[in-house]
Amino acid sequence: MKITVTGTRGIPDVLGGVESHCQHLYPEIKAQYDTEICVIARSPYVSYQNSEYKGVQTKAIWTPKKQSLEAIVHTTLAAFSSVFDKSDIVHVHAIGPGLLVPLLRLLGKKVVFTHHGPDYDRQKWGGFAKNILMLGEKWAVKYASEVIVISEVINNIIKQKHGREDANLIYNGVVIPEPVSSDVIHSTLQRFDLKEKKYMVAVGRFVEEKGFHDLIAAHQLSGSNETLVIVGDTDHPSEYSEKLKQQAQEADNVILTGFLKGDELKAVFSQARLFIMPSYHEGLPIALLEAMSFSLPAIVSDIPANLEVKLNSESYFEVGNVEALAEKLDLASCWEQKDYSEYLKVYDWHLIAQQTMQVYQQVVKRKS
Repeated sequence: MKITVTGTRGIPDVLGGVESHCQHLYPEIKAQYDTEICVIARSPYVSYQNSEYKGVQTKAIWTPKKQSLEAIVHTTLAAFSSVFDKSDIVHVHAIGPGLLVPLLRLLGKKVVFTHHGPDYDRQKWGGFAKNILMLGEKWAVKYASEVIVISEVINNIIKQKHGREDANLIYNGVVIPEPVSSDVIHSTLQRFDLKEKKYMVAVGRFVEEKGFHDLIAAHQLSGSNETLVIVGDTDHPSEYSEKLKQQAQEADNVILTGFLKGDELKAVFSQARLFIMPSYHEGLPIALLEAMSFSLPAIVSDIPANLEVKLNSESYFEVGNVEALAEKLDLASCWEQKDYSEYLKVYDWHLIAQQTMQVYQQVVKRKS
């Protein structure tokens, strides 16, 4: 079986939820099954033209690095490329690239579509872009050979809006981390002037729906004397990202690390005392799952995707309520590490790879 994957900026080590999903999923499928997999990357985000990652082929196709154009241009070029690659299935990720599912079907391809979340709910999109994203969702859900959703929240959305009752619920996964060397921990903490278990951490892109402006405001309002560390940046500089950086610079005890990956990110997670996710929108929050894999107590907004993880009620606050978040930060000053092993059983990449392969096999069997 040969699978072509599009809708992601690329792998490995490209920041983003879809990118992390693909980086873990496809090597796991490759390890378990006799498959040929090629992930189509966007050229501005990777250093290769043709490469390989843990047995998975990776291929870069040009696209403009412009927020409004890159997904649609790249997926269009990837769609036409797939005509000649002899793939059995094209797997499309996210509703923006989902706009090209009908074209892929017209080109004779079997298509699996994964819905990672209603991106049109994000504050950064204007009216026209929101309408295009909603159309992408509609067409992808209607015309894909099989649909995968990463949460029950998304499953309910497509049932109610588009009447698709047969989607496959397959969660995102998380890797249980291996210990990071003391040298890496020391050098990483020293780089950002951090002390073990004396800081709280949040992770994500500097876009409005992540709610980092609320978090900085709440941190200043709270009585906490712990450092707030925000790991991330923006792919496309914007008025919001510049204002956020200015807000952080003017605040007391707030550190922006920029993008971190690999052992440096693990080091920051491993020595943090608390994780915070103040998001207004998530599909299924991989950063939260990663924090849970490090046994970090968590404070998260009460949006449906976060509620679906089913943390204790004390972990949730009303989204957008800065005062409520500040109160939670004060209450969390005495929280200790938590055992999430039961929570994380359903988010096992080995199992997720098997579930995804079952979907592929259904599609190929139907074709024959």
